Amino acid sequence: MSTPRIYLPTPLQTGSEVALDARAVGHVVRVLRLRVGDELTLFNGASADEYRAQLIDVRKDTATCHILSQHAHHTESPLTLELAQGISRGERMDYTIQKAVELGVQRIVPLTTERSQVKLSGEREEKRLQHWTGIILHACEQSGRHKIPELLPVQRLDHWLASRTRTAHALFLDPEGDVNVGGLSGPVTSVSLLVGPEGGLSPAERGLAIARDFLRLRLGPRVLRTETAALVALAALQGIWGDLR
Repeated sequence: MSTPRIYLPTPLQTGSEVALDARAVGHVVRVLRLRVGDELTLFNGASADEYRAQLIDVRKDTATCHILSQHAHHTESPLTLELAQGISRGERMDYTIQKAVELGVQRIVPLTTERSQVKLSGEREEKRLQHWTGIILHACEQSGRHKIPELLPVQRLDHWLASRTRTAHALFLDPEGDVNVGGLSGPVTSVSLLVGPEGGLSPAERGLAIARDFLRLRLGPRVLRTETAALVALAALQGIWGDLR
């Protein structure tokens, strides 16, 4: 079995001992069933450094590591990617978030739109954000990323469009778009990608995006499901301007 990577949001230093937090304990002790003497890799998201560590005490609800060494592990893309995703149902949204993290997204904005079938507010919204945060952390651990993507609160599409600064190259997916992947060019270091939920964006929402300088990106002749479209577009953008070249 490969050495597990564990996110631990605390200062890390070679030669020190550190206690795992509740989330890490649950994964290391109850899921992976590691024991004293087993090794793992720790990272805290503050830098590109990783820390080789060894378990020195394992109990039912606690675990302590001794940090053996430190090394840099550079995996972040030079392209800053923001995914503004219309919330899709259940596992579709989970899948989109997980794979978007693997593809190097640095900010995720969950959006409610006119065609959204998922309505979130209050305690239900908070629980869903916590759930998505867990997915993000696990995806970072699995994929080797050291920077934890930012997850913004759920917001309405029109509010997000009105409040965002016009600094990034802005695209939204549209099966009838006038720009295709092959037509994207030029030096670009930051991209905002807007993707609708099941059923896509409404005509009014597409108009709002165009008014905010978003280009209509077409992904070939076939209509893709929302979770497929987002990931195809992200991979294409990383291939043009990021680290999949």
